[in-house]
Amino acid sequence: MYSRARIEDTNSVCLWLGANVMLEYSCEEATTLLQKNSENAKASLEVLVADLQFLRDQVTIMQVTIAHVYNWDVHQKRIRQAGVPAKDS
Repeated sequence: MYSRARIEDTNSVCLWLGANVMLEYSCEEATTLLQKNSENAKASLEVLVADLQFLRDQVTIMQVTIAHVYNWDVHQKRIRQAGVPAKDS
């Protein structure tokens, strides 16, 4: 739902901070606070994206390692079934 409104010039604004907390700030203070929060959120996003990329890499490494272990086990079972003594490698 959208609405049009005409607001008179004001010297302060109320910001909803969450947890049922609303504070009144001057326009300058509110702008500074919102810009700082925006910068902090962007920095946090960059860190989270880097962490996610690291986790993706680790998942890929884990999947390849599991495949190697599985293939090694299949190879060892085939050797045992053939009756050839297994060598340590």
